[in-house]
Amino acid sequence: MAVQREGTPCWADAMFSDVEGAKSFYAEVLGWTFGESSSEYGNYTQAYADGKAVAAVVPPMPGQEGRSQWCLYLASPDAAATARKIRDNSGEVLMEPMQVGDFGTMCLAREPSGAVFGVWQGGTHEGFEATAVPGAYCWAEVFTREPEKADTFLTSVFGYTAKQIQDDAVDFRMFDVGDDTVLGRMKMTEDFPPEVPPYINVYFTVADCDDAVAAATRLGGALRFGPMDSPFGRFAALSDPQGASFSVIDITTTQGEMPRAEDVS
Repeated sequence: MAVQREGTPCWADAMFSDVEGAKSFYAEVLGWTFGESSSEYGNYTQAYADGKAVAAVVPPMPGQEGRSQWCLYLASPDAAATARKIRDNSGEVLMEPMQVGDFGTMCLAREPSGAVFGVWQGGTHEGFEATAVPGAYCWAEVFTREPEKADTFLTSVFGYTAKQIQDDAVDFRMFDVGDDTVLGRMKMTEDFPPEVPPYINVYFTVADCDDAVAAATRLGGALRFGPMDSPFGRFAALSDPQGASFSVIDITTTQGEMPRAEDVS
């Protein structure tokens, strides 16, 4: 697999107090299988879709227990340089760049409006082995109440070009790496309770959105939005039983015309 271009989403993982419970839930909802946990790396356990690595689950480190959430990693050719750019653009480095064996180098950060994300400089582990197939990562959106802060930060640190969706009902921006649209940004409305912090919502591909929602709710997950048809696919927003938010999308079932977008770079 070719090394991902800077700013491209390249990996996702989540901490769960009940890792076995998380594995059971996602195995049924997304069809994941799991590798052996690595005690050398904090019992980090990779998830696979049809034999391809697509995500990972891990128990929290001591003192990091709290609400579970998915973390999206953006590719970097130099994690230390990216960490400097994060600081220079009003972001916060939560975990300094740390080499993980020969797999690569990781860093955790928070953009100025509050959403947490990861940076990954690939070594032998370059990231997702599959995307946009059932069980694999498909898309992600930064949900924020301060879009101006997030937009300025993302374009400055990762060099994205940006397009604004022309829709009076939503404030939605898309970020491109070259010709590829890699990330979205949605302004949080009053529909979001004030206690919900800014976050990055990760979408996983499913063969049937309604079946995935039925499985998730039967297993103790909560339906937050949808299922809804869109030009991009039929999707729904969920929370798993441990509180981690994510979305599922069937990209083969589309409806409506693609929205107009204006270049705002």
